Amino acid sequence: MTDEQPTDRKAIEETQLRRLRHLLSEIEEGNAFYRPRLRSASLDGAVKSLRAFTARMPLTTKEELVADQLAYPPFGTGLTYPLERYTRFHQTSGTTGRPLRWLDTAKSWGFLLQCWKRVFKTAQIGPGDPVLFPFSFGPFLGFWTAFDAARELGCLAIPGGGLDSAGRLRVLLDNGVKAICATPTYALRLAEVAQAQGIDLGASRVRAVIVAGEPGGSVPATRESLGRAWPGARVYDHHGMTEVGPVSFPNEEHRDVLHILETSYLAEVLDPKTLEPVEPGQAGELVLTTLGRVGSPLLRYRTGDLVRPSRRNAAELGTPHLALEGGILARTDDMVVVRGVNLYPSALEQIVREHPEIAEYRVTLTHPSGLAEVAVSVELDPKTPDPPAACRNLEASFRSAFQLRIPVSAVPTDSLPRFELKAKRWIRK
Repeated sequence: MTDEQPTDRKAIEETQLRRLRHLLSEIEEGNAFYRPRLRSASLDGAVKSLRAFTARMPLTTKEELVADQLAYPPFGTGLTYPLERYTRFHQTSGTTGRPLRWLDTAKSWGFLLQCWKRVFKTAQIGPGDPVLFPFSFGPFLGFWTAFDAARELGCLAIPGGGLDSAGRLRVLLDNGVKAICATPTYALRLAEVAQAQGIDLGASRVRAVIVAGEPGGSVPATRESLGRAWPGARVYDHHGMTEVGPVSFPNEEHRDVLHILETSYLAEVLDPKTLEPVEPGQAGELVLTTLGRVGSPLLRYRTGDLVRPSRRNAAELGTPHLALEGGILARTDDMVVVRGVNLYPSALEQIVREHPEIAEYRVTLTHPSGLAEVAVSVELDPKTPDPPAACRNLEASFRSAFQLRIPVSAVPTDSLPRFELKAKRWIRK
């Protein structure tokens, strides 16, 4: 796969159709999961148009994939080629109950690396730049693709597994790290540890903080918190999924926008209830077809990510790739209705991060009398002069933003968990 950069919608759609035809021709015989679906929809490698594909191909859901792997363990029937052609194993981290196992051929892995290289290019990271990956590598896709992409670009890719936060900071300073890749939560945690140790991160060489794994990188207040925590560095957001791959890249000028890499993915944004396309400016569920991950493809996959296509045009944004305002807004199954108000975790995070005295927080969701209620516990900076007033201020912000009374209470310093990877701040009781 080459790093094609079309300059207009026509060029993007021509690339998408060419790659879609190749994808369908490869999987129509070898992929037992999709073969009957393609035949039922009368689709093959000669599909006439993108519109014909999206009109006739049924959606794929995570529940169907889980059921398939349960029925045909361990990998299900979604592999296009014989098992001996696969060289990479990963599994999802967020699937309730049983994680999805996902395999890649060497060629499909190369496709994923090209996607991540676009993120590094936007962040102006290239050959010779030291890049730190401050976490322990697990079986989910996570930053494995980022690490290999950095290595292929000629960066000095530095693993941070097996070290605590203090050790990772030492590696960062000793090796002149220019960029880190982390979740927003852990990037803030590293800065918290640096402050406690008297380390001035503004004096470090870090110029790019690339975040993924949580929606925080596109939440304005979280992004501003990261900017304060890492002086002199710019924050770049990105998102992806184990079963899909690295999906988006940040806009170089408009920090509130993520772009889908449409030469690699055929993207749709559908109303989760009607399954009809939404208009620009309206929120809907992101549906993706993986155009280059031929060995383990997904066709019209319901990602569960809630996004809002931008009303701004390509000339204003500088690229014709689909633009998402605010990045990933939430998961479609994360919304909680509290006294008639739709409450998303990212919206609550925005309010919390507007209060810089809050070091960490946790949300407890309960259902007294069958109705959802939320309460927020906060860990305050030890230098906060009036903790009760800080809690009242946050309650007032919640009331102003959501017209809800959300009780806030302070907890002792270092009593809330810190997360290296995806944060789990919402506790359901």
